Amino acid sequence: MSFRFKAIAAAALSIATLAISGLAQAADLPVKAAKKAADVPFFLVIDNRVTFSWMPKGTDPGMWSVRPDGSINGTTAKQVYSFTHFDLWAYGTNFFTISMFKSGKNDPASPCIAPGLSASFGAADCAGATEIYGLFRSTFGWNQLFNTKAFTMGPLQDISFEVGMDGNSENTFLAPAKRDVVAGLQFAFDLPYKGYINVAPLMYWEFSNHNAFTQCGGGFAGPLPGVSCNSDGNVSYNPTWAVEINYYMDLGFLPPNMQFWSISGRAGWYGAKGDSNGLPALSGPGRFSTASKVELNSEPIRLTFDASKAVWGDKYSHFVDLWVSYRYWQNKFGLDHNAMPGVCTVAATGQSTKSCTESTVYGGITVKF
Repeated sequence: MSFRFKAIAAAALSIATLAISGLAQAADLPVKAAKKAADVPFFLVIDNRVTFSWMPKGTDPGMWSVRPDGSINGTTAKQVYSFTHFDLWAYGTNFFTISMFKSGKNDPASPCIAPGLSASFGAADCAGATEIYGLFRSTFGWNQLFNTKAFTMGPLQDISFEVGMDGNSENTFLAPAKRDVVAGLQFAFDLPYKGYINVAPLMYWEFSNHNAFTQCGGGFAGPLPGVSCNSDGNVSYNPTWAVEINYYMDLGFLPPNMQFWSISGRAGWYGAKGDSNGLPALSGPGRFSTASKVELNSEPIRLTFDASKAVWGDKYSHFVDLWVSYRYWQNKFGLDHNAMPGVCTVAATGQSTKSCTESTVYGGITVKF
């Protein structure tokens, strides 16, 4: 999730400053010459975009198959369709994105529990899974809330309160339905060439997530509610810490006739949240452990070509972007990529299923409307 908060906010605040200056000058003119100032809009910036991207080596923990040569295939291609909304108002910003991930058959939809295998352990040819994922973040700037510039010094532009939430649903047999909330602070810094970097230390609480494999009576978990199974399959994890970082910068050092390029990126670290099954870790330490681990979800770098600016000029900057990126996600969903037998590792041998770490180059097109 790369947010262009500071780049968009700077432009909006410049517009707001010009409007305020105009009001001051009008106050010095004779009454007859004064004109009524236009009302300042509630939203200073509204930015909506749609994106299509293709990810050749996505993963879904526990979804893997064995190739004819005996090697493990833990990846699946994913088509991603996204809508993002950003707005800037007097006291802060709001960011919302919702995405649909359409997987290939190595990440099958229900009733398959694995590629080519149905819940009754018979052969089945299931379609690829579809996941819907939504994320919301909202900030409230201290400079704006307290009508001051005290929180701007050097490269630091503002400190903000930040709140947000995430949620997803996927039509696999696991039937995950994640719900979490975050709250904390965001520190916004300037970078060269109209860039920025935001750093947000947060509290993260995944208060609900469904897991059909741990549900009592589902055929895969034990018979003791709260010990070897969950009564309804819903798991509530422990609150933990998180740090989210995102940045953006134009490549302004390039010659003027090549200034169509920018880089951006993000990273999120999320602390261990308890047992990954929401149950006592009965299987012991080492590779048999089911304890969660620190999760890193990142897109370290995205290279963007501003195609609309290159073709139609500055007026249409970032209306059409073409981009390529690298995505790295270790301990996906907090699952230990070196343990979690049957999910991240083969239970019998401890061999990695290669499904709990995502490492892929992917690309797409983004259109502003």
